[in-house]
Amino acid sequence: MLERLDFIENKYEELSIKISDPSVMTNQKEWQKLCKEHSDLEAVVNKYKEYKKVIDDISTDKEMLQEESDRELREMLQEELKELSQRQEDLEQELKILMLPKDPNDDKNVFVEIRAGAGGEEAALFATNLFRMYTRYAERVGWRIEPMSVNETDLGGLKEVVFMLKGNGAYSRLKYESGAHRVQRVPDTESSGRIHTSTATVAVLPEVEDVEVEINANDLRIDVFRASGHGGQCVNTTDSAVRITHLPTGLVVSCQDEKSQLKNKEKAMKVLKSRLFDRLQAERSAGIAEDRKSQVGTGDRSERIRTYNYPQGRVTDHRIGVTLYRLESFLDGDIDEIIDSLITVEQAEKMKALGGN
Repeated sequence: MLERLDFIENKYEELSIKISDPSVMTNQKEWQKLCKEHSDLEAVVNKYKEYKKVIDDISTDKEMLQEESDRELREMLQEELKELSQRQEDLEQELKILMLPKDPNDDKNVFVEIRAGAGGEEAALFATNLFRMYTRYAERVGWRIEPMSVNETDLGGLKEVVFMLKGNGAYSRLKYESGAHRVQRVPDTESSGRIHTSTATVAVLPEVEDVEVEINANDLRIDVFRASGHGGQCVNTTDSAVRITHLPTGLVVSCQDEKSQLKNKEKAMKVLKSRLFDRLQAERSAGIAEDRKSQVGTGDRSERIRTYNYPQGRVTDHRIGVTLYRLESFLDGDIDEIIDSLITVEQAEKMKALGGN
C-alpha cells in the first residue's frame, strides 16, 4: 500500500506543477481535466502526509524513550506513543477506504425519477412525500433543483416526476435511493382507521456526457404537444412540450417544464441519454456473480429497499437492517444517517472483496 501511496503523492506533485504552467492553461479543456485529476488525489495525499508525520513522531518518541531515564518523562512518552499508535491504525484504515475503487459516476449530477406504484391515489401522495424529501435534502446540502416533467393527479399527488439535482457528488450520495419505497399509514380517506400499504419507485441516473452514449437520430420519434397541469388543465398555449421515443428500446421521455420547445427537447434528450446509459450499465453488470454483489443491493427498481411506517414513526432500510425512529425529520430531508450507513457497508464489502489489502 505504501508504494502505491508514494506513486500517488508523486503524481499529485507532478500535476501541481502542470496546472500552474501557463502553457498548459492555454488549452482549457486539458487544463480542466488535469485540475480534476489533481483534485481527486488531494484527499489521499493530505491523509498520507498526516500518516507519515505520525510515523515520524512515533520513531522520534521511541528514540527519546530509549535515552530518557526520568520516570515522569518516560510515562509521558509512553502515553504519547500509545495515542500515536492508535492514530496510525486509524489513518491506515482511512487510507484503505480512500484508495478503494471509485465509481466513475460519483461526481456527476443526477436525474431522479419518482413514480407512484401500488396503492392508487395514496401511492401518488406518497410519491409527493418522496419528491419533497429529496428536494429538501438538496436544499440542505446546497444542490440546485431543475424540474424536467411532472404528472399530477387531481388530489395533488404525483403519478410521475422527473427532476435533476446539480451538485458536487450528487450521484455518490443518492445512488443508493434507487428501488421500491414502501409506506404504511392510514390514508385521509380511510374512515375505519385501517393501515394501508402503498409503494413508489425511485430511479437515480447519473447525467452522462455525449461521448458516453451515441444516439442515432433515425432511431428517434419526436412529438410535440401542449403542456398541461393536473387534471388536464392547460398551462401553455403553444405546443412547447416534447415527447421523445427511442424506437429500438421503446424508452419514452417527455419534458414540459420550459416554455421553449427547444429547451424541453434538450432536457428530454439529456434524460434519454441517462436512461440508455443506465440500461447499458445494467446489462454489463447482469453477469456479475451473486456473491460479488454489494450488500446494499443491486439497485433494481423492483427491489424493496425501505419502509416508511407512520403509526410507529419509523423508517427502516431493509438492505442494512437500520431503523430510525424519526420519520418526520427524515421525510424533511434529514437522510444523511442512512446514506452514511449505506456507504460504510459498501466500503466494507469492497475491502472484503479486495482481501482487506
